Amino acid sequence: MSAVRTRFAPSPTGFLHLGSARTALFNWAFARHHGGRLILRIEDTDRLRSTQESENAIYDGLEWLGVDWDEGPFRQSECGDRHREVIDSLIARGRAYRCRCTQAELEERKRNTIAAGRKWTYDGRCRDEDLGPGCGPHTVRLRMPEDADLSFHDAVFGESGQEASEIGDMIIRRSDGDALFNLAVVVDDLDMGITHVIRGADHHPNTPFQIAIYQALGATPPVFAHVPLIVGAGGKKLSKRRDPVSIQNFRSEGFLPEATCNWLIRLGWSHGDQEIFSRQEIRRLFDLDAVHRSSAQADTAKYAWLNQHYLKAMPREELLHALLPFLEREVDGKVELSPGLERLVDLLRERSKTLVEMAQQARFLVSEGIHYDPKAAKKYLKPETRPVLVDLHAGLTHVEEWSEAAIETVFERVRTAHDDLGMGKIAQPVRVAVTGGAVSPGIFETLAALGKERTLQRIAAAIVFTGAD
Repeated sequence: MSAVRTRFAPSPTGFLHLGSARTALFNWAFARHHGGRLILRIEDTDRLRSTQESENAIYDGLEWLGVDWDEGPFRQSECGDRHREVIDSLIARGRAYRCRCTQAELEERKRNTIAAGRKWTYDGRCRDEDLGPGCGPHTVRLRMPEDADLSFHDAVFGESGQEASEIGDMIIRRSDGDALFNLAVVVDDLDMGITHVIRGADHHPNTPFQIAIYQALGATPPVFAHVPLIVGAGGKKLSKRRDPVSIQNFRSEGFLPEATCNWLIRLGWSHGDQEIFSRQEIRRLFDLDAVHRSSAQADTAKYAWLNQHYLKAMPREELLHALLPFLEREVDGKVELSPGLERLVDLLRERSKTLVEMAQQARFLVSEGIHYDPKAAKKYLKPETRPVLVDLHAGLTHVEEWSEAAIETVFERVRTAHDDLGMGKIAQPVRVAVTGGAVSPGIFETLAALGKERTLQRIAAAIVFTGAD
């Protein structure tokens, strides 16, 4: 295989979409696997919708995912002169021609053709008129040879193509002088020496016409690989309003980049039954022959499972660093690292699927005050639990070395003093007292992480609460 050169060519018209991120990852993985290069090209010719904010979101999302590129970013908008040069060359060689048919005229002829029961392609009215540049407002069309072979071997879908007669002489330059997408992308890919075009299956129908442009330019097309589209539950098309489709959204919800890469690479590709892939394994194992043809379902439950796997395996310092912004967002303030927080993070690894969940469960430790969940308080902070809380507070006050073992000893002593009361009857009121809710890690571990002073303060506040009228 010659030196591999792939490209990721997003349009900066919104956030980094799930499907676009997967396409970028596939291109990156293929280039890295074959020791090739990945080129980043921003296709910003949609002037009305392209924004710098969207472009920055692309860079930010790729960097977060760890998808690095070797050349670029280039901008398609800077290649306008080159596109016009190529189109003029095609006209000069008789491979393209000017067309002054108006949109209204084309629509009328199209309606009449369809009404007559025939399929519409451009009827060639201007094909042999040899119109010059002074012919007035016009577009430019590619002259399609009737015997053109537009078949190609797709690296994913296999033998593909379309009859030239089904395509006709399509437009390659608009009346405003700008090249259309199909011409621009072919010229850019040629100029950048792209060997493999890996993109979504929605571009599969564009490929025969692009091959016709390559032929008109006397150039060899790259290898095309159209990867399966990503769908939601039940095979439904992903909806921006119904489904989470933004990489930035996943990031803000507390998913890790390692888990996101692992999840994305499995959307349409597999390696046996393996589910967990590090970036190094992706680089080593990914190739196009294992890309699926069928649509890939975005299983968010699998995503959450993967994220929890990486949370469990993450070194503590890295996890604390990743968690801190979410904790600060949770309490709307600055959060300082502490030994108690370090201990709690280790406890929460097994109980959290995302950094957002972990931050919510750790909130009690970094918050100044506690707000009781109404249902939990009604169920557990009742007047009859007051004597148990009073005795626990008294016993914990005398603990000198604040440890899980010492805390457990006090709990056991109070439990025995209250007619061998079940541990849950003691632990749950205390849990609500110190965390505000009925769910937390083990009660002894929770109190050990919280610290003696704040544990006593919160149990004292709960005692007051249980005695309130």
